[in-house]
Amino acid sequence: MADLDKWRGDLQNQDAETRAAAAEHLCQAGEGVAEAAVDLVKACGDEESVQVWAVAALEEMGPPPVSTIPQLIELANDHQSIVAYWAITLLGRAEDASSQSEGVLTELLLNAGDISVRERAAWALGRLGPESQAAIDALKTVADSDSVRLARLAEEALS
Repeated sequence: MADLDKWRGDLQNQDAETRAAAAEHLCQAGEGVAEAAVDLVKACGDEESVQVWAVAALEEMGPPPVSTIPQLIELANDHQSIVAYWAITLLGRAEDASSQSEGVLTELLLNAGDISVRERAAWALGRLGPESQAAIDALKTVADSDSVRLARLAEEALS
């Protein structure tokens, strides 16, 4: 899809209006934009006009292509919480295909500074079906958290 390549390129443009328009086009294109998953996750860290459309596109997107998993694992550690949140969301949507992300998700579950990132890591681990003892132990630890939502997500991931 030629338009997809153009829009992905436009997300890198120096002009914020061009980036926002690209994100809007990707949002409105519907299915078939999963190849732009990493670009859209990165765009979540952009200014608000771009971020709004990038998030809207990601909300409608299904699982990411398997080829994007390594980049999404890297983005899960991004210093911008919203970028990390959406990278983790896509890793969770990928389920078994992203099983190599379990270690990163476990680390984020225990140590991320932002509660929304920790909650999303618990959710994603539940989608993967935690297999390592480290992930299971981490989920058990946060199941006793003072954060009611985090504790609930950890319990759901364990069941």
